[in-house]
Amino acid sequence: MRLSLKGLLDDSYEPEVRERVALLTFSRLISTSSYRFTPPFLATIARGLDVSLSEIGIALALSELSGLLSPFLGSRIDRLPRRATMSASLLLVAGGTTMAALSPNRWVFAFALAWLSLANATFVISMNGWFADRVPYERRSRVVGIVELSWAGGLLIGVPLLGLVTALSSWRWGFAAGAIAALIMSVSLYRRFASTPEGHHAGLRSEKMPSGWWRRAAAPVAANGMLMAAAQCAFVTFGSWLEDDFDFTAGKLSAIAFGLGVGEFTASSSTVRFTDRLGKRRAMMLGTGLMVPTGLLLATGLHNSLWTGLPLLIIYILGFEFGIVSSIPIGTNVIPGHPSTGMGLMFGAGTIGRAITAIAAAWLYDNHGFEWSMILGVACAAASIALMWLERHRID
Repeated sequence: MRLSLKGLLDDSYEPEVRERVALLTFSRLISTSSYRFTPPFLATIARGLDVSLSEIGIALALSELSGLLSPFLGSRIDRLPRRATMSASLLLVAGGTTMAALSPNRWVFAFALAWLSLANATFVISMNGWFADRVPYERRSRVVGIVELSWAGGLLIGVPLLGLVTALSSWRWGFAAGAIAALIMSVSLYRRFASTPEGHHAGLRSEKMPSGWWRRAAAPVAANGMLMAAAQCAFVTFGSWLEDDFDFTAGKLSAIAFGLGVGEFTASSSTVRFTDRLGKRRAMMLGTGLMVPTGLLLATGLHNSLWTGLPLLIIYILGFEFGIVSSIPIGTNVIPGHPSTGMGLMFGAGTIGRAITAIAAAWLYDNHGFEWSMILGVACAAASIALMWLERHRID
């Protein structure tokens, strides 16, 4: 039986968009789950590779640098069939997770994560390019919000399932399960999109970059990078915080990942209803703004209690989710006629933000505690808000 989400989109959307949205959402879920599996289990993986959290944090940061290729990928993807790039990228996700499962040391593991990060980025850039070819900008947030429910689903469903596999066997088998799922979805997507022509949609892509495009793109791209950096401060440290302060096991971390997924799912579903109405820029700032007070409260000592720390962490992630999903349509429109190029620039900025804070947040945690990691996160979120405020006359 085929999954269907057509009921969430009215007849004003093209039939092929309504028919393919479920498959793309599930494919995104598989890719996201493999990609998001590492941070919550960073301490577990570090022990398995016999290295410290700081050392594995450096490996994670190095892997993130692969995203610097995203702007180049985006410009190339705009010239290629969407079906081929989406299916091939899922195949590469399977390859990256397989390599991670077989890693003998942190350097091979870092290379595997770099591969996985690049493959995941390629899929997301291609998929959003496919939507940008077919959905007008003023209504694009609804479609993006539906598909990006899978980002939350990665923590709500995917990571907990991979975590249970880890609890029953090892983290290597967790990666192996992700590889099998990605391979299946690659084949399924290729077959289901076989009869979908690019047709006139490919003609919507401009060959020449518009004059002054970098002035239009600079602030939103930088804001996206700071927003991703703010989230990374929590993602790379919350697993260690729960293990060190509250003796959490892999099984308990899976349950927490599920709880965080509920928060992210709530935020993503909210973008479906509100982002197009609020305007993409205002919605992004609203979500990012929620991260500032919650991050400050975590930094003031409320993280010392599980009953106050966990709800605040969930709200912090909820704000990030609403902000980042609201920013995706901006990325597809920041360079008119080049949706994948714009998304590639967004990914590149996010890569820099995540790479820097993966090292900085892990170091701050090891040397000064969880509160200082959150202070860094708050500073990054505030910078993102300031950058988008500067664009109030240029972006909706």
